[in-house]
Amino acid sequence: MIFVGHARGGLSASQRADVIGLARIWVSEGTGAIVADVPIDTPNAEAAASAYQEARALLAASGVPARAVTLRHYHPDDPRTLATIRLSYPRIAAVAGPCGLWPDDLGPSIMDSGYFENKSYQNFGCAYQRNMAAMIDNPSDLVQPRTETPAYTARRSESFEKYRKGTTTATEYPESDRAKLSDTGK
Repeated sequence: MIFVGHARGGLSASQRADVIGLARIWVSEGTGAIVADVPIDTPNAEAAASAYQEARALLAASGVPARAVTLRHYHPDDPRTLATIRLSYPRIAAVAGPCGLWPDDLGPSIMDSGYFENKSYQNFGCAYQRNMAAMIDNPSDLVQPRTETPAYTARRSESFEKYRKGTTTATEYPESDRAKLSDTGK
């Protein structure tokens, strides 16, 4: 959201930084157009139009193509308020369904008919799935793998050469002895 005053046109320094930050994030993860909701018929409509033009220029300077920004006008609920410019875009998110089916008691009971059977209870793994969905950095990785990066040829050649000579291929760190807590084993 960009808060726009009544008589002020353009963006403040912190608002410019926010728009540039949004552009950077959009370039890396955006999956659709940036939608700019700009108010009309409000006391700050003229200032909002000016601020939108500056925001659009900042987006373009940050690598967002002009065709990727869509302008939508809106009427706020209360036309007397100083309405905001809203910048948004769709992105892919990993989500898991809601948990909550617990028809049976999970505690052990000799009266339970399934007590002696080794089977999962209702919603087994639901919390795990929800936590994994929350931790996913790039949800498209769940659908298809990323392309491979080229191998580090110099390191690979050095390892192959050591293997051919019969020496260890482990990486040796010269300061590893200094990082030990005690000299008990020496």
